[in-house]
Formats: sequence, structure tokens, C-alpha cells
Amino acid sequence: MLNEIKRSATVVDRVTVGQGVWQESPLVGADALVKAHQAGAFKAFRLSERPFLELVNVRGDARDAAFVRALQSVTGCAPPAQPNTVAKGNGYTMLWLGPDEWLLQSEAAHDASRAAPMEAKLRDAFADAGTFASAVDIGSGYTVLDIDGPRTRDVLARGCPLDLHRKAFGVGQCAQSHYFKASITLVPLGGDRFEIIVRRSFADYFVKIMLDAAEPLLS
Repeated sequence: MLNEIKRSATVVDRVTVGQGVWQESPLVGADALVKAHQAGAFKAFRLSERPFLELVNVRGDARDAAFVRALQSVTGCAPPAQPNTVAKGNGYTMLWLGPDEWLLQSEAAHDASRAAPMEAKLRDAFADAGTFASAVDIGSGYTVLDIDGPRTRDVLARGCPLDLHRKAFGVGQCAQSHYFKASITLVPLGGDRFEIIVRRSFADYFVKIMLDAAEPLLS
């Protein structure tokens, strides 16, 4: 059955995307730790996962009008040209990663019943426009975490070298950095809330090190 989701009390562990085919959250190994954290009465810092979002790496030339039109026709927004900025449109967020590279992220979990995922739509649009560009689905290799609470910046500062002050890093921006030894992409969502995109191979380590770093700040 398409889109059958097995849910635990706090973490989505697995989504079935077809007969005998399923996708598992990268945090399944840290499930007990995340459940214990979310079961606690912590209001100063909260961590949760937003699994199964579409993530597509897009490469192209922002100076190429055909590329921009093709991308905009599918996503509803032009690629952000300013470094470390964000654009939104049609239920997707586009993050600047480099002069010719962006990360396109869905705002809701991927619907496996859709006829054409974003990667295919973009490839078709680029081919029709005759522009040299690429779109690669990387969603299965990453996960997205949501952190919030008045001590969030303190927790981040323990392992991230970025200037996290609201005046220096706020809504509409994004940055690639690291948290201890895990590479991350960090996106402020307003207030004390941040979104963190982390590679699957680092996800288990990342959650464990972040909750460990948060513990003395929550007692």
C-alpha cells in the first residue's frame, strides 16, 4: 500500500513507498534517545525530525535566462543569487549553496503517489529549455531536523562556529557549517527555531552529540 507510514510515539521510523519498498529514517538507531528527549519536560530546547522531505541538488548558471525560466516554471521562484540566502515558491524552499549550486527542499513530506517527483520535473524542464543544468534527488542521503527553544542558540554554539546572533543570522539566510564533526546546513526559521539538514551517515552521531551538548544547559 502506497504511503503507509509506521509511526512510533515520537519519531516516524519508516514509510512504505511501494510493494516491498520502504524508506527508513536515518534516526532509527537513535529512536530511543529521541523518544526519551521528547518525553522530557524540556521547554528550553526541543529537537525533532522532519523525515522524508524531497531534497534535490540543482546545478546551473544563474546568468542563463533559460535556466532561470525553466527552474522558475517548476518551483515558482528564481534561484537566490546572493550567497547564503533562501527563496520560496510552490511549496519548496531553495537554499543557496554556491554560485552555481542550490538545494531545493519540499516543505512537506514526499508523497510517493505523485506521478512526477521534483527531480524528474526539473530534468524535463531543463531539457525542454535546452539549458545545461542538472537536478539530482539526494533526499535518501539526508534528513532534516527541527530545533527550537530559548536555549537553542546556546546548544548550537557549543559545536558550531557561526555567529548565531539574530542580527547576524536570521530568516531568509542559510549557511553551510559543522556541528562538532558533522557537516550541516543551518537555516533560521524565526524566533529560536532552526532547521538543520544533515547527511544520513552523520545523522545518528549528530543527534547523540547535540543532545549530549544540550544536557547541561537543560538541568
